[in-house]
Amino acid sequence: MIRDALNIAKIHLDRLQKAKREIEIKNIDTMNLEDFENVKLVDTFIFRFMKLQDFMGERLFKAFLMKTGDFRDNMSFIDILDKLEKLEIIDSTEEWVKIRQLRNKIAHEYPDEQEEIINDIKEAIKKVDYLAKVYKNIKDFLIKRRLL
Repeated sequence: MIRDALNIAKIHLDRLQKAKREIEIKNIDTMNLEDFENVKLVDTFIFRFMKLQDFMGERLFKAFLMKTGDFRDNMSFIDILDKLEKLEIIDSTEEWVKIRQLRNKIAHEYPDEQEEIINDIKEAIKKVDYLAKVYKNIKDFLIKRRLL
């Protein structure tokens, strides 16, 4: 279960990082968001950001805590985040909640809100490295304890 979860998260992460690099090369501030190729790139980035954040929060974190023996059926999502913070997998519960709020905001924006979309994409771009760090923290933790 944990290996599958890590593999799926890695696919989303790799694709997200590729989209991030392309957006950085094209420069989101000067991209023509009427151009369909740019729209596809931005849509790919948004989709992968949401998929990775959702997958980590809904499956990877639970699979990780099950593997370490720290998961309990009655844990709320905040309890899961608090445990991950204690294990130094995430920096803070608050940080993950902020990323979730950004994900929700991006998911509900409309094409005519270009300035807001651009600002939120810039914020999400800053969070990609953090998502990669969390993924690496999980993998390193499991390897170090010979659970993987």
